[in-house]
Amino acid sequence: MSSMPGGLKGALRGDWPVFMCGFRPFFLLTGASAVLMILAWLLMLRGLLPAGMPGGSLVWHGHELLFGFVTAAIAGFVLTAVPEFTRTPIPPRRAVVQMTLLWLAARLAYLLAGAWPALIGLWPAALLNLALWVLLLREVLPRVWNAQERRHVSFAWAITALALLQLGFFVAAGSGGNPLAWLYLSVGLVMALIIIATSRVSMSVVNGLVEEGHPERQQTEEVGYLARPPRRNLAIVTILICSITEFFFGYDIITGWTALAAAAAMLNLLNDWHVGRPLFTRWALMLYASYWLIALGYGLMGAAWLGAPLLPSAGRHLLMAGAMGLSIFAIMMVAGRIHAGLWLDRRPWQPITATLLVLAALLRAASGIYLFLPWMSQLQAASGLLWAGCFAAYLAMNWSALSGPRSDGQSGCAEPLATTQ
Repeated sequence: MSSMPGGLKGALRGDWPVFMCGFRPFFLLTGASAVLMILAWLLMLRGLLPAGMPGGSLVWHGHELLFGFVTAAIAGFVLTAVPEFTRTPIPPRRAVVQMTLLWLAARLAYLLAGAWPALIGLWPAALLNLALWVLLLREVLPRVWNAQERRHVSFAWAITALALLQLGFFVAAGSGGNPLAWLYLSVGLVMALIIIATSRVSMSVVNGLVEEGHPERQQTEEVGYLARPPRRNLAIVTILICSITEFFFGYDIITGWTALAAAAAMLNLLNDWHVGRPLFTRWALMLYASYWLIALGYGLMGAAWLGAPLLPSAGRHLLMAGAMGLSIFAIMMVAGRIHAGLWLDRRPWQPITATLLVLAALLRAASGIYLFLPWMSQLQAASGLLWAGCFAAYLAMNWSALSGPRSDGQSGCAEPLATTQ
């Protein structure tokens, strides 16, 4: 027997607390992949690390951040939030272990794709990623479909759409097509999913309901913020229109105007958040700022396509490094604490790290502005190191909460007891 408690059998049996709830392994993988993938990308840019996978380092970088880093965050969120939203049991430990292993195997298969015969190439990675989506849907779809009014079925549709887009990416990569076009289309869908997910979380966060039962919190029934469907749906539709337009027309004036429409719709959506003092907490501001980054990202992309002196990558990285990174960090800091039986983290490192994530995104965006092109390499390096450092800090500060046993004596994804300090 190994030094680990029973190896894989121990994980299935319950000896490893990390598999107690779906968010635990996947939030750890989210943080670890953010650090390792960005550091690997920076080394590849400087020729210090070989990039022998099909399509080269740029395609690998974009794919793995979207379908490695972001997919891990999505899996951790939906495996925890959907059972809570639908009042159904959490996924069994065996399913969580299987999906964790599939995620790891898919990352390894992509890295090794260049070492296999060209006929094989990326197909092992494609099949492993597809299997992960199938298992995730198996856990999510019955819950949201059988729930009253099917209010959360959009999660299942988004997961299905991401799986199909990833399949399109692999088909394009294996047939000489343009895999980056599929990644750009996927970015738009992830933006829509961020809006869908944070609309659920934000009402609890802004209204102070996320810590109901905290012994030091005065309980209130007042709800000052509501994530209303009209503005949210308009923002989602305009983002998807922009993404589809870019997929078919590329860098075109039509794409530019649709991007500006998406930016305007996001600015309009921000009006729902303006409820006064309740907005000014660190957790609410992180989610609020991620919406701002989406608006600014589409605004910059639209300006670039309409002839402004900047590259579309400036706006795209406000979406990817900025909105994706910050919203994922925020949700992990909220859901990853509450469902581990802990109250929210009020230590100063957390708002500092969130601020540095935004700074990293702004530095990366600046590298795509013509005025700063002579310093593109330096700005990219500074941005990447800062971004990776933020997620390294997240891992350091949350490792024990995600991998260790609960301190309140409960199991699974239960929220903290009212007496837990």
